[in-house]
Amino acid sequence: MNYTLNQLQIFLKVTDTKSITKASEELHLTQPAVSIQLKNFQLQFDIPLFEVINKRIYITDFGYEIAKTAESILNEVQKINQKSSTYKGLLVGKLKISVVSTGKYVIPYFLSEFIKENPEVELVLDVTNKTKVVESLEENKIDFALISTIPNHLKLNKITLMQNKLFLVGNQPTHTKKGVKQLENISLIYREQGSATRQLMEAFIESNNLKVKKKLVLTSNEAVKQAVIADLGYSIMPLIGIKNELQNKQLQIIPLKGLPLVTSWKLVWLENKKLSPIAMAYKNYIETQTQNIISNKFLWFENF
Repeated sequence: MNYTLNQLQIFLKVTDTKSITKASEELHLTQPAVSIQLKNFQLQFDIPLFEVINKRIYITDFGYEIAKTAESILNEVQKINQKSSTYKGLLVGKLKISVVSTGKYVIPYFLSEFIKENPEVELVLDVTNKTKVVESLEENKIDFALISTIPNHLKLNKITLMQNKLFLVGNQPTHTKKGVKQLENISLIYREQGSATRQLMEAFIESNNLKVKKKLVLTSNEAVKQAVIADLGYSIMPLIGIKNELQNKQLQIIPLKGLPLVTSWKLVWLENKKLSPIAMAYKNYIETQTQNIISNKFLWFENF
């Protein structure tokens, strides 16, 4: 056998994505290049690694076993590169972070200077909903996660970064009676199931025994924001994602008893995880620089 590290990486990515198209996008390669390397890799085995049925890729049991071995090999290669770089005084390798969707307004400010100081670090940043972030933690696929509500079933270490405040917002004031009951007289726009924002919103509604009108369910904070701006309804949204819209008066906060809901953004990792040199360096950076970052980038947040 004469397979290459590149072929191992391509096969592992195809195994993860179940798609040559997605694998090529994530690897920044053309689809023909991925297909050719995948075919060449398969030719070195007498047993099928995958099957194509109705244009869909299905990994065989043997293929999954090879993928596990490929992952182990690539991890060891990364360790060799890291050890070599350590002797040179450099941090080289991947920093893998999974972030709940609203966290995309937070995490860049807690990464930018670290990445500038360590240009050989490859940042792998996955922005998704809370359910998938928790799955990545459970399966030990990432170094860190940024979340606002911690799952009870996992033992995690954490560093608290900053507050997360959620307000009722609309593109105009409500003309209904004041107080929390006004939520029963307006149309509400929700995030999808699995979203931490939705969980907080539903808990608030349930704790106040409200019967609300669910107007829309949308799968991103940006989609909810645009729907509210278009006057399709109101929503309880994180302040961190609507700074510009509040400043230009596309959105406004609707005063409501019991709001804002306040949690905090936390950088978390598995309690027993052995952090790589890069992950350890980032942890140390966050521990020493968080207050400076908040003072320099988030002073506006304290006005609400």
